[in-house]
Amino acid sequence: MAPRVAAAVILLVVLVAAVVAIGPRAPGPAPEAPPPPAPAAPAGLARFERVAFTDLAGWDADDQSAALGAFQISCRIILRRPPDALLDRSGRFGTVGHWRDLCGAAVDLPLDDAGAARGFFERHFNAWQVMKPDGDVRGLFTGYYEPELAGALNPDTRHDVPLYRLPDDLVVADLGAFDQTLDGRRIVGRVSDGGRLEPYYDRAAIADGALDDRGLELLWVDDPVDAFFLQIQGSGRVRLPDGQVLRVGYAGANGRPYRSIGKVLIDLGEMNPEEVSLQTLRAWLAAHPDRMAEILDQNPSYVFFRLLEDDGPLGAMGAVLTPGRSLAVDRAALPLGAPVWLDTTYPDGVGSIGGTPLRRLMVAQDTGGAIKGAVRGDVFWGPGDFAELVAGRMKQPGGYTLLLPLAIDPQAAAAEAPPAG
Repeated sequence: MAPRVAAAVILLVVLVAAVVAIGPRAPGPAPEAPPPPAPAAPAGLARFERVAFTDLAGWDADDQSAALGAFQISCRIILRRPPDALLDRSGRFGTVGHWRDLCGAAVDLPLDDAGAARGFFERHFNAWQVMKPDGDVRGLFTGYYEPELAGALNPDTRHDVPLYRLPDDLVVADLGAFDQTLDGRRIVGRVSDGGRLEPYYDRAAIADGALDDRGLELLWVDDPVDAFFLQIQGSGRVRLPDGQVLRVGYAGANGRPYRSIGKVLIDLGEMNPEEVSLQTLRAWLAAHPDRMAEILDQNPSYVFFRLLEDDGPLGAMGAVLTPGRSLAVDRAALPLGAPVWLDTTYPDGVGSIGGTPLRRLMVAQDTGGAIKGAVRGDVFWGPGDFAELVAGRMKQPGGYTLLLPLAIDPQAAAAEAPPAG
């Protein structure tokens, strides 16, 4: 790090008493590049109560083999770590050693045998109902998807909206490296000509040309609203004029706080809270083109992209996400890589399944800027029209149950943990 960058970072650490970590997407996750480790989870963030698999409504009706593939992806990542490494920094969910044998067994299982998959999870795991500190088992579940945009490698009269690479002057400072009380927190900025670390350009400044003429354009797309929602989702597909499809994923963000344009329109009296969805936001912006830039700029957060060579978008743990089986969670409350039994409903407005139970085995593989709390999740629905429809409407109450290896008791681990601070 250059001397003036280091000096600016240290000065800012002294001045900042508390800085929150900025997530890449909200309200619905989008996959982020592997982030710095989460701070150790406070013992009171979540409570756990042992339940039987027979207590899980819908367990016998689910095809757990559909989740087994997602779990195998997680296991291959877990198995690359040392046996004594904690699954997460809280220590409540065991070490890699606790997961090693069952992960070894999981990766050898066939993916076309629902009975074998169900039996595997029942033999190797205990089920733990996740609760808030007050004992409430209900929380909020939303959805996200992989959008597809029309784009080009070079700008033309149709494709004139850039998707930017991560700028080389963007500085990410891990505050925990300077002060242990700020462990897991970070700030993002740029070093000014005067050698001071300043906030990075916000959305309005970037739209006004702050990054022009720097060769940072990764691709060009044809719709600023599509580009905006791609940033919220964090990853997507770009279809070129010749039919070739390129995948793009989260490379970083400008560190500015996310502000929901739905909340902006509610505050302006343009929408009621209950009617806000991806679809209604798109419709409002299409009906008010003269105000589009003004509204979009109310969200100062800005996401940068990179090309992906994987078979799908990557979640926070580096796993390729599985449509309908990958779940974003608060990694301060639940461990990434673990199976989670979801119990919620489909949103209204998605055909005959609207309002019906959505009960299935998921795998915690991602995070999101707005996914905070003990009982909070975001379902990855994949690409396509149905995925956009259900993800855009999903704001459902529900609960979930965490599956952990037999030797792990998260509630006992919390009781043995030293007091925070």
